[in-house]
Amino acid sequence: MMGETPLIGSTGFSMERLALAAAGIGLIVAGSRLLQRKRADLQGQVVLITGSSRGLGLALAEEFAQKGARLVICARNTRELEQARHMLAQQGTEVLAIQCDVTDREQVRQMIDHATEHYGQVDVLVNNAGIISAGPLQTLTQEDFTESMDIIFWGTYNTTMETLPQMLQRKNGRITNIASIGGKVSVPHLLPYASAKFAVVGFSEGLHAELAKDGIAVVTVAPGLMRTGSHINAFMKGSKHREEYTAFTLLDTLPFTSISARRAARQIVSATQRGSAEVIISVQAQLLARFHGLFPGITADILGVTDRLLPSSQGQGTDRYSGKESETAVTRSFLTALGQKAVKTYNQTTV
Repeated sequence: MMGETPLIGSTGFSMERLALAAAGIGLIVAGSRLLQRKRADLQGQVVLITGSSRGLGLALAEEFAQKGARLVICARNTRELEQARHMLAQQGTEVLAIQCDVTDREQVRQMIDHATEHYGQVDVLVNNAGIISAGPLQTLTQEDFTESMDIIFWGTYNTTMETLPQMLQRKNGRITNIASIGGKVSVPHLLPYASAKFAVVGFSEGLHAELAKDGIAVVTVAPGLMRTGSHINAFMKGSKHREEYTAFTLLDTLPFTSISARRAARQIVSATQRGSAEVIISVQAQLLARFHGLFPGITADILGVTDRLLPSSQGQGTDRYSGKESETAVTRSFLTALGQKAVKTYNQTTV
């Protein structure tokens, strides 16, 4: 019996520590949820959205405008940018359009200075600019990876670092980074895109942790497939680019594999108002992320099987083709009607 006493005491001590730990975790979770309930009022706020002349960026601009925000939109193509500015202005939105290549730090600096001079400050930054190059590994070049990293990751870095000083000075601001489910689960034939989006996720999650004490909320957004019309401006690699584009377009536009851009934009704006750490958009993306989190090995094996169903890489070469150059009878058929509508709705003129 004497030998059992320390065991009982030790067990009691362990249980006490366990209870305290559980209570601490509960307080952290409760505190996190409490912070998330404090929704930002976007009325009169200045929201800068990169890559906002078309697609999801334009859908986000429309949604922020409906909340009363004043907008700064930017893109590289001046014609598309002016078309987007006109569309938003017709809806009664106060909007400033600035031509900018987010891969160029000096251009980004000038854009932020212009926006700040015009409106006084930038309250919300949405990093959305991106590019998609799809194809088997053997068709991809180092330039494909460099371009994706430059636009998706370094573009996000450049705009964030140029906007951050004024937010830190005010001890207030929001940064929403549009990553992707492809930044959590790397899928076949999208390696440059996934690599860059993984980098954005790491950068964004680290920013959320480091900037919370400064009153700045950083939101990581991981959308699944969305009907933004972006398929028409994606790049397909190799001689089987038409087969690649057909598969890509069907997945990107069919209603049971994708969600509407407007619905996605509403969720992103809501998450920005809450200052959520992360939001994964679409049921399909949420299921994939959770399954991968629980069973990463099985997920990788399943994706390996999926890769065998995609166009073969043998003898393809590394040439790049636009969506317009890759269209087929299927991609122009009733099967992609929702995608074709999105192309027109969200200013997706072809490159």
